[in-house]
Amino acid sequence: MAVDGVPSTSSNGTSERKRVVVVGLGMVGIIFVEKLMKLDVKRREYEIVIIGEEPHLAYNRVGLTSFFEHRDVERLYMQTQAWYDAMPTGSLSYYLNTLATAIDSEKKTVTTAKGGTIEYDILVLATGSDAILPKVIPGHDATGVFVYRTIADLQKLIAFSATKKGTTGVVVGGGLLGLEAAKAMMDLQEFGKIKVIESIPYVLGRQVDAEGGAMVVEQVRDLGVDLILGKMVNKILTDENHCVTGVEFKDGDTVEGTCVCFAIGVSPRDDLARKSGLTVGPRGGIIVGDDLQTSVKNIYAIGECANWGGMCYGLYGPGIEMADILAFNLTDAKFHSPRFLTAPDMSTKLKLLGIGVASFGDAFADQFGPAWLPGKRQNKEIEKTMVKALTYKDPFTHVYKKYLFTKDGKYLLGGMMVGDTNDYIKLLSMSKSHKMLEVAPGELIIGKAGGDDGADDLPDDAQICSCNNVTKGDITKTIKDGTCKTVNEIKTCTKAGTGCGGCVPLVTSIFNKTMADMGQEVKNVLCSHFAYSRADLFNIVMVKKLESFEAIMNECGQPGSLGCEFCKPAVASIIASLFNKHVVDPSRKGLQDTNDKFLANIQRNGTFSVVPRVPGGEITPKKLAAIASVATKYNLYCKITGGQRIDMFGAKKQDLLDIWTELIEAGLESGHAYAKSLRTVKSCVGSSWCRFGIGDSVGMAIRIEERYKSIRGPHKIKGGVSGCVRECAEAQNKDFGLIATEKGFNIYVGGNGGAKPRHSEILAKDVPVDQVIPILDRYLAFYIRTADRLQRTARWIENLPGGIKYLRQVILEDKLGICAALEKQMEELVSSFFCEWTEAVKSPERRKQFQQFANTPETVLSIEPTIERGQTRPSNWVTDSVTEDFRSTKWSTLSWQPIVETSKFQDIATGDSNAVKRGDTQLAIFKIRGKYYCTQQMCPHKRAFILSDGLIGEDLANNKQWVSCPLHKRNWSRESLLKRGLMGLIVVDIINKGLPTPPPIKQILVEGIIAEKGTNGIDW
Repeated sequence: MAVDGVPSTSSNGTSERKRVVVVGLGMVGIIFVEKLMKLDVKRREYEIVIIGEEPHLAYNRVGLTSFFEHRDVERLYMQTQAWYDAMPTGSLSYYLNTLATAIDSEKKTVTTAKGGTIEYDILVLATGSDAILPKVIPGHDATGVFVYRTIADLQKLIAFSATKKGTTGVVVGGGLLGLEAAKAMMDLQEFGKIKVIESIPYVLGRQVDAEGGAMVVEQVRDLGVDLILGKMVNKILTDENHCVTGVEFKDGDTVEGTCVCFAIGVSPRDDLARKSGLTVGPRGGIIVGDDLQTSVKNIYAIGECANWGGMCYGLYGPGIEMADILAFNLTDAKFHSPRFLTAPDMSTKLKLLGIGVASFGDAFADQFGPAWLPGKRQNKEIEKTMVKALTYKDPFTHVYKKYLFTKDGKYLLGGMMVGDTNDYIKLLSMSKSHKMLEVAPGELIIGKAGGDDGADDLPDDAQICSCNNVTKGDITKTIKDGTCKTVNEIKTCTKAGTGCGGCVPLVTSIFNKTMADMGQEVKNVLCSHFAYSRADLFNIVMVKKLESFEAIMNECGQPGSLGCEFCKPAVASIIASLFNKHVVDPSRKGLQDTNDKFLANIQRNGTFSVVPRVPGGEITPKKLAAIASVATKYNLYCKITGGQRIDMFGAKKQDLLDIWTELIEAGLESGHAYAKSLRTVKSCVGSSWCRFGIGDSVGMAIRIEERYKSIRGPHKIKGGVSGCVRECAEAQNKDFGLIATEKGFNIYVGGNGGAKPRHSEILAKDVPVDQVIPILDRYLAFYIRTADRLQRTARWIENLPGGIKYLRQVILEDKLGICAALEKQMEELVSSFFCEWTEAVKSPERRKQFQQFANTPETVLSIEPTIERGQTRPSNWVTDSVTEDFRSTKWSTLSWQPIVETSKFQDIATGDSNAVKRGDTQLAIFKIRGKYYCTQQMCPHKRAFILSDGLIGEDLANNKQWVSCPLHKRNWSRESLLKRGLMGLIVVDIINKGLPTPPPIKQILVEGIIAEKGTNGIDW
């Protein structure tokens, strides 16, 4: 919102938002505002007020030369008027044509030349710089002397040149600004001749060496510009009216001219800071620390006015980096280590007078010594000898290339180019990476001028537009998500190519080479009961809102079927992922594997493990004491897990309720170690304690684990967060992992250990803290929707058409247009969280499920314990499965006997089951479609008493039914048991037996199944 009149605002009033006042509406100022608003879009912590001295909105100074062609300042605006107007009320206001004159750091106010005051909580000085006009030179104030810096400067030059048609225009300065000014004066088409004066023997001394500069000189002269080299200006010659007539040099020579434009550099605008008591450098510039804060708290300086490390940077790129760092530190650094300014990259690529020129990396390492070398550093003179230059010069096509390598040719340090700059982006990326070269140095320098830009070879994080810090990934994202359909739309959306314009050919090349969709969907089916893949079934259930197994089977599978050990848990997972109801509720209990059925991991002796949640591995002594108390009371074996929590083994099913009651009272909750859900988010101590940590890894890990705890997926999900690249949390072998960087976090996905380990792949780099959760929301929701049954993220990504590249397109670029839906789905899922154990211990109905036997409160220990290293564990399994033939067993009785009340069984579509005890014998009884089936409780495979906890399956076509052992998923049917000489499945059909059937039947009667050996022998 534009504000008219005298600025006078008080900070915030009743608002809790802090006010950030930005002095300077230039290129760096507006970039800072854009970045801050983007990072603050969710928290809305700040309101921003901009004080602009010029009458214009922020415009592109890099493109000033184009103003002479169209003379329309709005075409230079970095953001349109509509952008400012569209900002939410109270978030952004600005003043134009308003000069800030004083800062009161105690009252935290800024005073303007109009007499108003503006209060601030945080003040950012982005006052930029002034063009240098050397006032020691006589005649500097003559009519016809100009500088080249602002729209106002150009408008004055345009007006004056119209009165001097056909005369000579003189530019002082042969650097970037000087050649730009020369181009501008040529475009005016008013002057008959343009002369450029430079104090050294060649031009562009900051970008190229003498040989490269000499080639540029030759080409500039071919364009008709007169270059006067190695001359120093002594004074400006004037006539009696104090109008310019020429220039005199220190050696006495002169050159005539009616107009002189100084373009010899810039000086930081630090007068406001100086008057207000801020520390400034001896040669100018507002002194700032690595965090860009000035000598006064809550006052920062960025861009050309800032003096960091004794130097002010007159290029746009370092200003963008400063804006990026400060915006990050004011927002995401609350959850992350702050970022600090390091030596800015001074690489440049430009086109001056139609001549391509570029310098990248450490372009003068051979002259001044390298800024970086692999291995141990030496003294400067020795290091100079460790640099070798490879030079290519073609005087016919005006191409000059000089690349600098380490002495062994294994590392690219930097270089310069004249004429052919097509490889600039690729080489800049290589020099910045400090990675060993994969090709010989000669392959980098020899090639056709005007050849392929190499866009396909560039990584997504390669900087394409240095003016606006736009990467290849930024450009391809807008193409692939449909935002941009033309190069012009890319320029508007990303700002690539809107600075100097030198990157437009490469932007065009990237646009033309962006690939279309890859691969095709692989079809599969869940099991014999469903002719759909898990992903297809998930979508059907989601769209039709089918919330029960019976409805899903009737709608999508074989109506009336019991299902099997494959589809039941898969359907249970889908229902949980969509509707998040309690997994042991009656309608869902029969779908669950044993672990979910009893909310604990079954162990080899039929006992269970207990794992409370320890988010991020952080736990208090009080909670540790509660765990120790429970473990001691119930004689549980304890072990620290790889996910940084404590696992207690050996809990009896009937003790689980009491154990969890005590843990919940101590403030602990279910760790979901039993579920196909989020297990843990492992972390190192990060910046909280570690001297190397740059990110709050513990805080982020806790935040993520607390968000995704209990969400169920196709398989278990593990995460990790490391506070720096030392990677102590092993985040790169997790389903998702974060590694802190100076700018946020790198997000890795698709890793796992296990039988087939897989190193994760990077999904996104330098993600701001606030953007981590939305990206993970989409990633996990997309995985839950599309993965196959029991498929970890590693195999899922491997099987995705296009792999990680396709996943980036979907998650980061919204290729399918579903990102908003994925975020919404995840938000609904996590907002419905409840602790399953808390709900279980409170519910009388659910508590009944944790009895060992349905017909008696008695308990039996199935496997004898043994003591090892001071803790109890189960004895080793017997080597062989059961082979004894029990068909000749002597029966103790052949009479019908009551076993258990029918009320203990539910009539549900998935079937129901219970264990019962009769004397020393344990039996498993199943109810399927109103009929009761009985078999031994012992699994013949490992002789564990657990068959009643297995899943019931059937083959309708062949009229076969079976129970799947919960330990190793072996299926046992009538036929398989009889082959082993075991009892098999006996159907208890009371009516066919001719027994009385007064409704309701109160007890199940089992005939002749009490064997003499009972539990003490081998139960059957």
